[in-house]
Amino acid sequence: MAGDEGSRIPGFHALSPAERLDAVGRRSNLGNEGKAHLLEAGAPLTELADHLAENVIGTMSIPLGVATNLIVDGEEVLVPMATEESSVVAAVCNAAKQCRETGGIFASWTGPRMIAQIQLLGVADPHHARVNLLERRDEIAALCDSCDPMLVKLGGGFRDLEVRLLETRVGPMVVLHLIVDTRDAMGANAVNTMAEKLAPHLESWVGGTVKLRILSNLADQRLVRARAVWKTETIGGPEVRDGMIAASAFAEADPYRAATHNKGIMNGISAVVLATGNDTRAIEAGAHAYASRSGRYTALSRWEETADGDLAGTLELPMAVGVVGGATKVHPTAQANLKIMGIAGAERLAKVIAAVGLTQNFAALKALATTGIQAGHMRLHARNLAITVGAEGEEIDRVAAALIDRGEIRQDVAEAVLAEIR
Repeated sequence: MAGDEGSRIPGFHALSPAERLDAVGRRSNLGNEGKAHLLEAGAPLTELADHLAENVIGTMSIPLGVATNLIVDGEEVLVPMATEESSVVAAVCNAAKQCRETGGIFASWTGPRMIAQIQLLGVADPHHARVNLLERRDEIAALCDSCDPMLVKLGGGFRDLEVRLLETRVGPMVVLHLIVDTRDAMGANAVNTMAEKLAPHLESWVGGTVKLRILSNLADQRLVRARAVWKTETIGGPEVRDGMIAASAFAEADPYRAATHNKGIMNGISAVVLATGNDTRAIEAGAHAYASRSGRYTALSRWEETADGDLAGTLELPMAVGVVGGATKVHPTAQANLKIMGIAGAERLAKVIAAVGLTQNFAALKALATTGIQAGHMRLHARNLAITVGAEGEEIDRVAAALIDRGEIRQDVAEAVLAEIR
């Protein structure tokens, strides 16, 4: 730290964002230019951000692109994507274009059911307790539904009860699952409130001590599925098709490949989740946990040859997203992005997100099976390098083109090219 003061800032949370920024500036290498940038960049939404997070000093912009060419369940849709990674939006556009002749992407979901977990320790007779709790299903349902009458009025509320017995290194645990229909909300607050209310009743009914009472991000009762077919002649012939299927098989069999394969899927999914103000971390955690549900981490998607010799792709994963509550409801950019997509409910949003994930995966597999992933990335990286070395306006494209022509996409070469241009 460059400043004379340390990281201990008493009362920091009580300061305004501008005052916090001053305090940070005095303790760092931020400088006047950096401070001015944060003030200017954050100005439009700083007040809102100060209510969404803690110790706010500004906001950080992420490029917001729009994926075109998508058809989901027979309806055309434009999809905003918030991402800083090169080629992600373009990849969706290209992949979606190539399956339009077969009707685009088709999607389904299992409904908006979330799980809340309640952990009981020290239960003397866990098997007896399990049956006891299952017998109290109606009583538990009434207690849960009383927490949120509006949710019940909208058609949601308690749906089911599971009781699991776990053997752990600290002894046996009784774990109760509340399964709740949260309608168009992601539902974390609703199910957590129900778990909190139920906790003391559990202790009085079966003994033991309630510890954790929190939702699970492995939302495996809230699955979304997407499928599509790409004509073999459209994607480049049987060799490309077979290469993509072989790449998929590799990811299914090997967790080292599956991690990158699934990361590519999440490139698209997380970009739409973020653009709509939903929780990227929850979606990513659920997806990767779901990929491990067999006890071995594997690919979330499957790619096969159809009876007609074309390429079929499918994708299945948890998708706990909402269109009401949280940042989704209060952030003007999230609201604008939902309007661009024409989305009014969580079901449609989940299906569109899955469609983006599948097309993103198609694009990555096709690149890997043909030219390789790096060629496209490096073309876009050339532009980033041009900007990094100070190119402006038309200079950016000229520097990037020169780097690509030379086959040397490096910062030192970019600096030399820019000097030549100027």
